[in-house]
Amino acid sequence: MSTSTKNIPKPPPLPRVTYQRFQASSTRKPSGSSRLVPKEAVETWDKVLQQALGADTVIQTEGNFRLSAHSTFLSAASPVLANLLDQSRDSNGKTYLINLPAVPFEVAYIFLRFLYTSWYVLMSSNENFLAYKASLMIIHKPCSLEEEEMNKCAFPLMLLSHWYSIPSLKRVCIEFLSREGHINRETVLDMLQLARGCDATRLSFLCISMVIKDFEAISLTEAWKEMKESDPLLEQELEAVFEAQTERQERRLKLEEKKTYLEVYEALEALVHIYREGCVTIGPRDKPLKEGRGTVCEFRFCKGVESALRHFLGCKSRASCSRCKRMWQLFQLHACVCDDSDSCDVPLCRSLMEKREIRKKYEYKLRLLAEKVVTAKNSLGPFSARLFALFTYIFDTKSDMTESGYHETFGYRREINIALPVLSDDNSYNFFKSGDEHSDDSNKQNKPNRNDFRKQ
Repeated sequence: MSTSTKNIPKPPPLPRVTYQRFQASSTRKPSGSSRLVPKEAVETWDKVLQQALGADTVIQTEGNFRLSAHSTFLSAASPVLANLLDQSRDSNGKTYLINLPAVPFEVAYIFLRFLYTSWYVLMSSNENFLAYKASLMIIHKPCSLEEEEMNKCAFPLMLLSHWYSIPSLKRVCIEFLSREGHINRETVLDMLQLARGCDATRLSFLCISMVIKDFEAISLTEAWKEMKESDPLLEQELEAVFEAQTERQERRLKLEEKKTYLEVYEALEALVHIYREGCVTIGPRDKPLKEGRGTVCEFRFCKGVESALRHFLGCKSRASCSRCKRMWQLFQLHACVCDDSDSCDVPLCRSLMEKREIRKKYEYKLRLLAEKVVTAKNSLGPFSARLFALFTYIFDTKSDMTESGYHETFGYRREINIALPVLSDDNSYNFFKSGDEHSDDSNKQNKPNRNDFRKQ
């Protein structure tokens, strides 16, 4: 063994299992129950908060309920609270009072518990919290899950974290509110106003993105109307952002559309190149292939058009083949843009051009016929042709309009108002008969034959 190999140091040891577990846990989504603080420490600080051991501060919440706390913890956790504590000292200099009149008791307790333990659930169990509230003589609705608690308290906790400058709690609230399902049509505008007021840039971006994505539906909600009255500048800003995003999407679509048209143009140029000059592996029969010039063609889509053309020439089911249909459309498109179809080398160019001219004349006649039919239909107004023929018979009849005749006439109307004219068994069209005015012979002479009608 050489001296160089002896001087090589040994490799470092592999990571331990605990390190691998830490890496696996760091990739998971953090939740309210995940914490780096030991459970015993959390329980100890819970006892300090619940039993008010050495408490020198009183926090008054909504409904004149009070919580005991320690000024040392509050001052260390928040500089804003430290300033408030200095201003709220009583005359003896011992007790501090912080008023939170608009904050519910549950929110204030979760806020304090986060300052003490860095954990934002109410307590380790619902029974302990109910017992604690019962000792304070407060009526409380049951709630046990941290997800349910955060759903109710995330908004006010976000405000408290911003007011009292507690970044760790703000990050927890932003992460919770940014989860899928919390931002919806009903809450996105309220959450956007909250994020703008609390300087939560990431949450504001998510809310604005959702508003732009579903602008038409969100603009019809009641929250939009309330925002329009309370903050019209925000409404104008959202509309401006939506219009700018729409214009940007339209420009992108136009660029993509232009790119597609340019690719189609290059495919047409490659088709003309194959039939006029020929390429390395394909070309017209009367011209030799371009051998010895390399395999790279200057036309980008030459190989693709060649492959599609070979398939088109050998396919036996062109009518149902999608690839053959695209090739046929390429031939038709070339016939539309070709300037000199008489001397064009591409097959079917002249015949397709002639068929196109014939089709134009036919489409013009068909369009003219449709316009005349629509004009004739509109000239009748609200009455149809069959109903007009029925009214003509009723009011032109020479029969006496007695009471029985009146009911008889309009009785026929109710029976056959949707069956004019009627094809009878003797292959002729039957119209109404008015008494003795017409005889059977005259009726036979006046009745047109169905075969004559078809000839006409």
